[in-house]
Amino acid sequence: MTKQPDITELQLEIDNLTEALQRERADAMNLRRRFEEEKGTLGLTHKISIISELLPVIDNFDRSLKHVPQNLKDDQYIKGINSIVRQFEDTLSKLGVTKIRAIGENFDPNLHEAVSHQEDGDKEVVTEEVQTGYMLGDRVIRHSIVKVN
Repeated sequence: MTKQPDITELQLEIDNLTEALQRERADAMNLRRRFEEEKGTLGLTHKISIISELLPVIDNFDRSLKHVPQNLKDDQYIKGINSIVRQFEDTLSKLGVTKIRAIGENFDPNLHEAVSHQEDGDKEVVTEEVQTGYMLGDRVIRHSIVKVN
């Protein structure tokens, strides 16, 4: 004849199993949360990677438009190129990409990379932007390359 477990033993076993189930559920929720965070981070990393590959294209458009001869400024072809640049900038903006403000701003090594520095006062102020920097949200995609006074 086998002894029947008493109610106290059964309740203790139920409590232990309930506690183990709650731990497993918490672990599963934490795992899902970490997975979602990593998925978001991975998506952001890929987005930044693609955008940084495209930035030299817009840089080259900007450079070429700065050197358009005066007699071609009103040419339809040049106006078309300007429209393409604006469309490119609008698309970047829709993706959440913003230009880093540089000229007239205090030098910030988190946002700017100085290629020239002149001692001229107690504040380091950006006087010229050599290459535009970009951010996605609060992450720097590319630092602004600047000259500082």
